[in-house]
Amino acid sequence: MIPTYNEAENLPKLVSALFALPLDLHVLVVDDNSPDGTGRIADELAARDSRLHVLHREGKFGLRSAYLNGFRLALDRGADAVLQMDADFSHDPAKIPEMAESLKTNDVVLGSRYVRGGSVDERWPLWRKWLSAFGNFYARTILGMPLRDVTTGFRLWKRETLLGMPLDRIQSSGYVFQVEMAYLAHCLEYKTGEVPIYFADRRWGKSKMSLKIQAEAAFRVWQVRGHFRDLRRRGKMARVDS
Repeated sequence: MIPTYNEAENLPKLVSALFALPLDLHVLVVDDNSPDGTGRIADELAARDSRLHVLHREGKFGLRSAYLNGFRLALDRGADAVLQMDADFSHDPAKIPEMAESLKTNDVVLGSRYVRGGSVDERWPLWRKWLSAFGNFYARTILGMPLRDVTTGFRLWKRETLLGMPLDRIQSSGYVFQVEMAYLAHCLEYKTGEVPIYFADRRWGKSKMSLKIQAEAAFRVWQVRGHFRDLRRRGKMARVDS
């Protein structure tokens, strides 16, 4: 499942890489009416391969609704597991088989930059590396999570895990959406694995991350902690009936 906004340069290359993997998979593109024609390109690719599906949305409505809409559509179509990833090749498709193997003994698997063997782009300036590492330390410390990479957007969820999570309670619509999803799974005591990845800077196009977005995320982490305080007490009993 790939949310897209202005990813016309990346999408054809990524779809080709995904379908070359030794896995039985389908690809769902959730496009927010990209001005650069990403949605049109996705339709053209889907016309040539029935394993590609496209969900068009009328505007840029944010990560929260893109992922939640995509999760529901994938589950409705019978997906056994749902992988979420970025379209810009910062998440290496070659790591997906390893994540799929790890999912056999976990409820959700994270592609992690901050476990042993993981790393970020060596071309990043020192301040950016520090900001990314500190953002993870900040969020996982406040929320009391043992995970090393709570902001990663490279994740593989079991069907049963997503069905057991009250996704309608997710409130974050931006960068901290990833933190909130990880925290909800943690509160419900789902077993989470972390597979080391190299997080590469995007190959084509322009990054959508900014200091303002990260500052807003830092504030939102405290709201997330309060929002799920009932689940912290109830643990597994809080899982919804799947």
